[in-house]
Amino acid sequence: MQGVAVEATIYGLLFPTQPPPIPTGELKIVWRMTGEGDLTVTYESPDGKPGELTFGPEAHSGSNYTRPGNEWGTGFLFDEPGCWHIHLERTVGSGDVWIDVHA
Repeated sequence: MQGVAVEATIYGLLFPTQPPPIPTGELKIVWRMTGEGDLTVTYESPDGKPGELTFGPEAHSGSNYTRPGNEWGTGFLFDEPGCWHIHLERTVGSGDVWIDVHA
């Protein structure tokens, strides 16, 4: 998937390859993002409640995910259906991704 960004590009690789159905809802996303500085990731549920990452962002030193930028791994828990908003931010560069989770 590709995010919408300012002063950066954002690509995400999902494991599994699509959001799992509720109630399990656990998803790992490997991000590639251009820009500068450390990565901060926040997300919120369809009704605006903040989510808590299950892990990360963890910097990856190498992989075969060939997109521009630095790479990090993150873990998410989606506990309700709907459109979830993920925000990624670096010192230079920020952007957003939306994921539709089904029951």
